Amino acid sequence: MSTDFYANLAPLNHFADVTDLRRYVTLPDEWLIVITDVRGSTAAIAAGLYKEVNMVGAASIVAVLNVAGAVEIPFIFGGDGATLAIPPELLAATQQTLAALQALAVSAFGLELRAGIVPVADLSAAGHQVQVARLMISQHYTQAAFSGGIAYAERLVKDPLLNESYLVPAATDASAADLTGLECRWQDIPSRYGETISLLVSANPTLPIDRQAQVIAATIAQIEAIFGPEGAADPLTAQQLQASTDPRRLMVETRLRSAPQPLARLSYLARILALNVAVAAYRIAQRLRGMIPWWDRYRDLVFRTTDSKKYDDTLRMVLAGSAEQRIALERYLGERHQQDELVYGLHISDRAVMTCLVFERMGRQVHFVDGADGGYALAAAALKALRIRHKP
Repeated sequence: MSTDFYANLAPLNHFADVTDLRRYVTLPDEWLIVITDVRGSTAAIAAGLYKEVNMVGAASIVAVLNVAGAVEIPFIFGGDGATLAIPPELLAATQQTLAALQALAVSAFGLELRAGIVPVADLSAAGHQVQVARLMISQHYTQAAFSGGIAYAERLVKDPLLNESYLVPAATDASAADLTGLECRWQDIPSRYGETISLLVSANPTLPIDRQAQVIAATIAQIEAIFGPEGAADPLTAQQLQASTDPRRLMVETRLRSAPQPLARLSYLARILALNVAVAAYRIAQRLRGMIPWWDRYRDLVFRTTDSKKYDDTLRMVLAGSAEQRIALERYLGERHQQDELVYGLHISDRAVMTCLVFERMGRQVHFVDGADGGYALAAAALKALRIRHKP
């Protein structure tokens, strides 16, 4: 049962269903929760490294997925890190790949990736039941949702008084980190309405669990009332997706995916740059012949496998909207916060960024969307400040 536990869950069909606790199943006690995040991400973003922070966060997912192989595991991208759950059979290999990735993050970007692994049994013993669900996004991508226990797992990994037995020590050799499938080849996507909003909302954890779900459900309903029905505030459209031909942007992927020698990096960069240029030329040629280019079909697939809203005890959304819509949202959230129902954080940009995991070019893949210039990481800092400022 354990290894294929997640793969056998019946999927949810609508995002709003993530607040229906009846649709969740308890994660087996023998499973483990993996938590990663970039230490000092706020300072790194202030130094202009927001793409690098996003890339390292996504890299922690692809590294574990490559270890998992055919075993389907749940994961959530958080901007500067990730949350995953793994069966016990993957523990040793996951520790090895995350240790190597920590070394790679330092050598490639000077970023410190924190990684911790917490047994679900430890969370259960502390009274935190972890539940999981699957949300069907498309035939090529099923997204995880978590309820219960994740915030406590993060505390165990991040609190220096608690984390000694959970942290994965960094390796000295980065070679064990397999990042096959990790890509960063798209231009930034400008907001159609002026703003790209990275939003985090957490219900007051002292509320009963069913009341917490109601708070999040009401928030999702209010977002739809302000921004329009599901899909209206998507941070991108298929037509907006353009392959980048900027070597500086492509260097982010190059520094993680190629050998560190200058010639190896130049060769890798030249190859993906040439590919993007060739794709653009092919697309133009196909249009001149009155044909639907392969590239347009691929962009449609990318759009259908984007990851712009999710739930893991925290509602995480990237929205395209106007300043007026964002102000209305802030007014609602502020009122709910004053009533001690929730805490929230948001970050405003004028464009979105996308980091991709592509395992099959016209098949299995997921594209992580975040707001540019800090996105979820800075929204998380705003949420944390709000929580501290109003702490009893």
